[in-house]
Amino acid sequence: MAAAAQVSFISRSRPSVSIFAMAKMWWMVLPLVPLALAAQPRTKPCGADAATTISTDRPQITEASTAVPCGSLQFENGFAETEAGNKWGADLPETWMRWGVAAGGEIRFAMPDYFSNDDTASGFGSGASDVVLGYKQHFGPAKGFDVSVIPSLSFPTGSSKISSHGYDPMVQVPWSRGLWKNWTAAGMFAVAWPTQPGGRNATGQGTFYFDCQLSNPWDAWIEYAGSFPSSGGREHILNMGTSYKPTPHQQVDFHFSAGLSAAAPDYSVGLGYSVRFQLVRPRGARRD
Repeated sequence: MAAAAQVSFISRSRPSVSIFAMAKMWWMVLPLVPLALAAQPRTKPCGADAATTISTDRPQITEASTAVPCGSLQFENGFAETEAGNKWGADLPETWMRWGVAAGGEIRFAMPDYFSNDDTASGFGSGASDVVLGYKQHFGPAKGFDVSVIPSLSFPTGSSKISSHGYDPMVQVPWSRGLWKNWTAAGMFAVAWPTQPGGRNATGQGTFYFDCQLSNPWDAWIEYAGSFPSSGGREHILNMGTSYKPTPHQQVDFHFSAGLSAAAPDYSVGLGYSVRFQLVRPRGARRD
């Protein structure tokens, strides 16, 4: 959730507090795990990338173009304050759980989140949001580009004022490329079919950002995101922020975004913390 909760339909997490619903989602996903593990190349055992530095979907709206390493379990969390239509809102804890299960593949699951005064298609409301379950597959690097494909589906398990009350599919394609020393360009193309009053509202999204590595653990970035629904106003957003990695497997982040169009929220500001645990290591590898 980008991917923590953000001001666009693509990056907003919509989980529910229903434990039964979360258990049901996992029973749907677990049969895929042995198949994904079987796809892991024999020349690179699961857990071989345990020492790599954490890479998160947050706080940008653009999702990361790479996946969580096989055998890793990553939690991305945050808090955001938003103002839209002269109304203040907030949400937390914005937790996404990402589980690396194969070479370049991960299962993605949104943990319970709570929105206060969320700007929904039917007006402002508060409560828990819908569960989102997805899978990311990374391709590359090839000719300097990293690309991933992320299909996902939301389930109508949230509160009545926040849930879309439908099963909403979405596909995201994030990419990135190193430009020169310390600079990276990245972006994402996405399309979703959210359920709204009167039917589905097919919506496309495009994002683009530049990231500068200020030092080994610290970077800063600036991002544009546009959302283009079939029905309703277009959202144009300028997003900027920074992240700091106190250890290779932890990240703290800050972001601020401003709406550039009438349909976009006036502003959003947020903080986040992410951490990665290595659950699977190659045979004979030493634990830190």
